[in-house]
Amino acid sequence: MSGSLAVIGLGPGDPSLLTESARRALDRAEDLIGYIPYVARVPERPGLVRHASDNRVEVDRARHALELAASGRRVAVVSGGDPGVFAMAAAVFEALEQGDPAWRDLAITVEPGITAMLAAAARLGAPLGGDFCALSLSDNLKPWDVITARLEMVLRADLVVALYNPISRARPWQLGAALEIAAEIRAADTPVVFARAVTRPDEALRVMTLAEAREAPADMATLVIIGASATRLIPRAEGLPFVYTPRSVAAR
Repeated sequence: MSGSLAVIGLGPGDPSLLTESARRALDRAEDLIGYIPYVARVPERPGLVRHASDNRVEVDRARHALELAASGRRVAVVSGGDPGVFAMAAAVFEALEQGDPAWRDLAITVEPGITAMLAAAARLGAPLGGDFCALSLSDNLKPWDVITARLEMVLRADLVVALYNPISRARPWQLGAALEIAAEIRAADTPVVFARAVTRPDEALRVMTLAEAREAPADMATLVIIGASATRLIPRAEGLPFVYTPRSVAAR
């Protein structure tokens, strides 16, 4: 097949954080496919056909991309952050596995990007400096009891936890429920980070204790990081404290 498909991570928002490899893949593309806000982040240019779609149609979007590539087009599928972290890369390979066997001969590449937890961590220090876990609180693709079971296990394992998709208009209660579970397992003074729209003009960062976190505002652009027992704050004269988790773990 003469067509190709690149699954591209656009990073957290600041164009300077788009990798050069991803930029070259975008420049080669004839068709651009993705969720409406992510497609809007890619500048228009002659010869680039844009196919923007709404949320919750990831596999349909992936099938469309594979069909276009199979027809000989150079296709780019875009995600915010990294395409392999709760994003389009998995949807593309799901569609590939279930679809036309001929699609498997396509040239398919994945261009990594800076995901939200790494961008947020860099803003504040090194909260992910020790062992950590990333969980999505969205129950669109998995039951809520699976989410809570996994959350309890990683909290009891004393890992730092980065929570993606914490809250939405359709799911206004789930972040609060997750923080209640955390409060049963972690100390009340555990550091918690709320990082919204990191590197974008409306960026907002908050550092608080787990006891205070229930009152903090959040939306789908927010990443929440719950610290481990070893996570520490380094106060500064101005601005937020540095947040870091030591690499070492004391023997028990």
